[in-house]
Amino acid sequence: MEIQSIKQRFGIIGNSPLLNRAIEIAIQVASTDLSVLITGESGSGKENFPKIIHQLGARKHGNYIAVNCGAIPEGTIDSELFGHEKGSFTGATESRKGYFEVADGGTIFLDEVAELPLATQARLLRVLENGEYIRVGSSKVLKTNVRVVAATNVNIPKAIDEGRFREDLYYRLNTVPIQVPALRYRKEDILLLFRKFASDFALKYRMPTIQLNEEATQALINYHWKGNVRQLKNVTEQISIIENNRSVDKNTLIKYLPEAESNRLPVLFRDPKDSHLSERDLLYKVLFEMRRDVNDLKQLVGDMLQNGEPNLSALSKPSNTRIVKEVFEDLSDNDFTPAHGMYESNSSPTVVLDTRYDGSIQDSEVLEESLSLQEKEVEMIKRALKKHQGKRKNAADELGISERTLYRKIKEFDLG
Repeated sequence: MEIQSIKQRFGIIGNSPLLNRAIEIAIQVASTDLSVLITGESGSGKENFPKIIHQLGARKHGNYIAVNCGAIPEGTIDSELFGHEKGSFTGATESRKGYFEVADGGTIFLDEVAELPLATQARLLRVLENGEYIRVGSSKVLKTNVRVVAATNVNIPKAIDEGRFREDLYYRLNTVPIQVPALRYRKEDILLLFRKFASDFALKYRMPTIQLNEEATQALINYHWKGNVRQLKNVTEQISIIENNRSVDKNTLIKYLPEAESNRLPVLFRDPKDSHLSERDLLYKVLFEMRRDVNDLKQLVGDMLQNGEPNLSALSKPSNTRIVKEVFEDLSDNDFTPAHGMYESNSSPTVVLDTRYDGSIQDSEVLEESLSLQEKEVEMIKRALKKHQGKRKNAADELGISERTLYRKIKEFDLG
């Protein structure tokens, strides 16, 4: 089945390659009974994909039930999903079927699945593994034949590390993953969506359709859209209702875009491989690298004063080699005349570079800061070793240093 016909059938707008790929996967997996985990940011349109999977599959004549796991109180979630027997808890005046019983033969969509309590996750795992479940207050094992499609905007691997989500359940749900792209990665679709929403609201409220001038269009496309398609729809509706002028300029548009002027301020760049680190850990790592760079600089200055050239092979970070070479070349281009504080009586004072070096490096002015950095360095090493159960190679990779350097630091700080 063509992607374009699927988009028209389910009201999906956009031509982004990332969006098309997600739809392709949904079409391919629809004919199977595999569990599917849909991930993506809030408001990106994840709810469309379970419908595609259900309607294009063999279960299309069965029930389709969508459950918002985050909206059901923890005390009643088991009853809602698996049902309960009469008298099983206060207020249970009669027996009740759960969603898994009602959806037997069909599809159940578990939205915000990462919000499920751990006890409920264990029950869900049993359903996925052998189709069995037990009503609340009962000891009788019931069977269900239901396809499970789940969705979440939570980073589940991180939730697993924090003990909030079962790892075995994650792998059962994630048989086929579908990643729904955020709107900021679908820039070619933003204007299409805006025009569609503007046309719909003009028809709904019986008013002329709003139009954007060129500057407003660029502002719309370049905005970060933290709330994704849902936010774009809300903004379009607000402008359609509030603005009397149907031609919208940039200044008018920005009034409806939170932080539109500040969304491009410099931010601390986080390397993808450091995505699991907390902000404090990341800061410690930056301080650790700063201390290493300062030590490199001290050693190089000593080599230059003693031998006349830097020892680039001693750098702990190979990336610093180019910078040091450029600095040294700049220094070499200047005509410094070594002297010992002597000037001719009739000459103007001359800039003097005193090359006398006694083998020591004076750092008394930064002693307090160095001690503070050392404490952070020791703490980072301890945390890395603990995280990787004492495996030095993995800890060294985490810290961004060589295993040899880590071994030397362990000896230096007596970390055993």
